[in-house]
Amino acid sequence: MRTEDVLAAIATGLWRWDNASGTVTLDSEAARLLGLPAEPVVLPEVAVRSRFHPVDWNEINGIVNLAVAEGTLAEARLRIMDEDGRVLRTVRSRSRPLENRSVDGRVDYELIGTIQEIAEPQPGTTAVHTPITGDWRRSREAFLLDAGRARAEARSTAEVLRVAASLSMPGFNPDGLAVFGVAGDRLSVIGHHGHGPGDEDLFTDMRLDTDYPAAEVVRTGRAIYLPSPDDYKRRFPATWPLAQRFGRISWAFLPLIVAGRTMGAWMAAFKHPVSFSPDERSVLTTVARMLAQALQRAGVAESERELTSGLQRSMMPMLGPDIPGMQIAARYVPTGGGLEVGGDWYDMIPLPSGRFALVIGDVQGHDVRAAGLMGQLRIAVRAYASEGHRPDAVLSRASRFLAGLCSSKEADSYEESDFRSPRFATCLYVECDPETGLLEVARAGHPDPAIRMTDGTVLMRPTAGGLPLGIVPDTDYPTTRFTLEPGETMMLCTDGLIETGGHDLDTGWARLRAILESETHDPVTHASDGLEKLADLLVQAVHGPSSHHTTGPLADRREDDIAVVLLCRDGAGCGCGAPAAQLTRPARRTVLTVAQAEPERIAGARRQIRELLHDWADEEQVDSAVLIVSEMVTNVLLHTDGDALLAAEAVGELGTRRLRIEVADASDELPHKRHPGEMASSGRGVLLMEMLADTWGVDPRGEGKSIWFEMYEQAKDD
Repeated sequence: MRTEDVLAAIATGLWRWDNASGTVTLDSEAARLLGLPAEPVVLPEVAVRSRFHPVDWNEINGIVNLAVAEGTLAEARLRIMDEDGRVLRTVRSRSRPLENRSVDGRVDYELIGTIQEIAEPQPGTTAVHTPITGDWRRSREAFLLDAGRARAEARSTAEVLRVAASLSMPGFNPDGLAVFGVAGDRLSVIGHHGHGPGDEDLFTDMRLDTDYPAAEVVRTGRAIYLPSPDDYKRRFPATWPLAQRFGRISWAFLPLIVAGRTMGAWMAAFKHPVSFSPDERSVLTTVARMLAQALQRAGVAESERELTSGLQRSMMPMLGPDIPGMQIAARYVPTGGGLEVGGDWYDMIPLPSGRFALVIGDVQGHDVRAAGLMGQLRIAVRAYASEGHRPDAVLSRASRFLAGLCSSKEADSYEESDFRSPRFATCLYVECDPETGLLEVARAGHPDPAIRMTDGTVLMRPTAGGLPLGIVPDTDYPTTRFTLEPGETMMLCTDGLIETGGHDLDTGWARLRAILESETHDPVTHASDGLEKLADLLVQAVHGPSSHHTTGPLADRREDDIAVVLLCRDGAGCGCGAPAAQLTRPARRTVLTVAQAEPERIAGARRQIRELLHDWADEEQVDSAVLIVSEMVTNVLLHTDGDALLAAEAVGELGTRRLRIEVADASDELPHKRHPGEMASSGRGVLLMEMLADTWGVDPRGEGKSIWFEMYEQAKDD
């Protein structure tokens, strides 16, 4: 009996589908099953395709690709249609794809297989019929969408495995899951579900040449399906005893492939028999691809977090040892982008003189290069300071260092040219004497320090400054000296703390000032962690709680890095040092130097007086004090060759305070009363003090003089 006769007797036809030529060869039985005359024929692909139901045809590509990837047969159920669109019959196609490589290197496939008619079940019988379309297909599509969304949201390897374990596959649910990773020539379990503690020990550190399904999947890159224990025992007799103890019935081992590289294997084990039909294999293959991509993303994210965390720990120094009589607190909050370290930094440097230096700075940018420049600049500043240089010399050398580091060179590409483009950095350097509280400040384009006084009043302390580092190699940075009194706190910060959240320097400073003034501690009920609490409050005021799913009340923390340093000199009212009895309200003082070359700082002097008297009862007295100060400082700059030293002090209880302001200069010429005309541009200083001040005077000094005036607060009725 001929083979053709046997196949015709069981309603089975043969076909050959050549994808390269676009032709299909059918024998007589295959032609009959497709609704064509029962004779051998060669037809174009379009003519045969028109005989299949459109929904079924859409499945063929995926089934063929799955068979090619796994090296298995391509099986599909197809409905045959006539010219009027009616379903004639349902056939099962089983074919093997053969790879054909053309002369030009293009890869095509040729399918060789059989077509067999499937008898439809009759009403009242128990024949099982699996629909080609319907609920199963819809549930599979919904499952794949949910699986893709859930795994895209997973951010760590543990989350990916937890999501994989929680997925409920349509029609069949694996009872045990395991993910195998590859390290060199070894296979190890990197995560599992449905197994007890220690069950993975048998499969940890397994050689890739072991006769085990996961090892073979990694070696070959092809999936392995074991529908029954007999299949497992027959194909892998050496490792069958290891799997037998878990009591599973069916197993699927699929490769985890990303960008053509097999990074591991995924095992899905079942306690019920699974035949692994083409639809089931398609679902498992799709899940394996999503799992591989999710694991790769999670691995990259974990590596980046580990790298940036280590970089941040290495670049952000720990504060030095305890300083007698002073407390220090610092915070660094990186931008919430991918890189968890940016261009902001702070440092505390012990000096050879026994003093210490506080440094805070901000390198332009929030990228990898900014972080690298920040690390180099921080090391350079520490080296210059450790050599014993003064604050102005430290910043001058640092500016020259950064300018040389960012000097433009010949670049081979646009990216390299951008990487070598000049950048600048702002910096504030403070040398502190812990015994006297003397601070020497040099500033390079950085925000001024803020001082919280013992009574809770907060002032922005104007200091002399120069250009940011790196703009001009040889730049002078003048030094400003003032004393941090017992009980006062100094705040240094980068512009990220001030301007984040759509604020400018004025509104951002008002926000921080409210926090600083609201945290005036009671010296009797102080806490040793008062400064740490204040640092946390300042940061939280900008970007809110540290939880990733809670947005800040005022800002998105991704805008800029934040660095803040607090220095407190122990004393009554600071909340950091030892408490002391306080019988009277502490004095409120400020000191400011206005140099001949900086007449624009007269505006800063006026602002200092207004901030010092922000709660003064009589606004007219405040205006008068500001007017007199402006006139006094201006006269020093116009009629002498030296600088003006302004000192202001407010003492006493609220409502009965005394304001004393002194302006000292190096000239021996005493002021005298004049009567200027309407068009005169000067000569009104003494007249203003006589009219507006309660008392005034002139105190000669060794070299120069000090002109002073006093006002007494007059509390008004409510």
